[in-house]
Amino acid sequence: METKDIINELRVKNGLSQDALAKKVFVTRQAVSRWESGETIPNTETLKLLSELFGVSINTLLGTHHKLICQCCGMPMEESIISKEKDGSSNINYCKWCYADGEYMYSDMDNLIDVCIKNMDHKEHSEDELRAYLKAELPKLDYWKRYEELSNGSAFEEFKQTLIKEINDLKVEGMPPVKSLNALVGSYVNLEYRLPNGKTVKFLDDNATYLGNQLECEFDDSVCFGILANMDFILICTYGENGTNPELLIYKKR
Repeated sequence: METKDIINELRVKNGLSQDALAKKVFVTRQAVSRWESGETIPNTETLKLLSELFGVSINTLLGTHHKLICQCCGMPMEESIISKEKDGSSNINYCKWCYADGEYMYSDMDNLIDVCIKNMDHKEHSEDELRAYLKAELPKLDYWKRYEELSNGSAFEEFKQTLIKEINDLKVEGMPPVKSLNALVGSYVNLEYRLPNGKTVKFLDDNATYLGNQLECEFDDSVCFGILANMDFILICTYGENGTNPELLIYKKR
């Protein structure tokens, strides 16, 4: 179904006239009429209001022809990976790996491409083909078109470099120097550590986005170091394949 049909169906199902729907989402009746004729689609803020009003996802409202795409990395977005603003509201222009708490996570397109390739299916295409594809497609996305306007200049990149220096200054035995930090969502890296008393504990927020990386141990290739940080702390741990047997090495307040 298309957006125009979905909005019409939901409006009728909920017993609302075009005028009544317009009042609930703070637009004119003519705007609702244009949605239902297919002349226009609701803007970002109105899509959020419609989603809350009808109890459906924004992707459902957009239908088959207007799926959400992250305007930084190009990833198709389901509701669960839409980014959040500092106040907890959704920003449907970006995934939570590229934008979190009012900050854009990437200022270097090549760095983003490296991260994307690690998480893409390599079965049908070589790494060179994927890299060439991303090099051609990412500049078409809104973030990279408007980079100078949207990014905060070098401030966030300088913060990442400060974190990298602080982490490397810890001189953790067996851990290679950290060269880059990428956006990592809490739910993917929130490991459960066992305490001396036998209890287990998690230190992260599943819904937050952190900066981090994974590095192979210099003297044991079956062990990886996990590095996570934000404005408040630095966490370094080790673990085996697929995050098994995690051990917390450092949890340092900044």
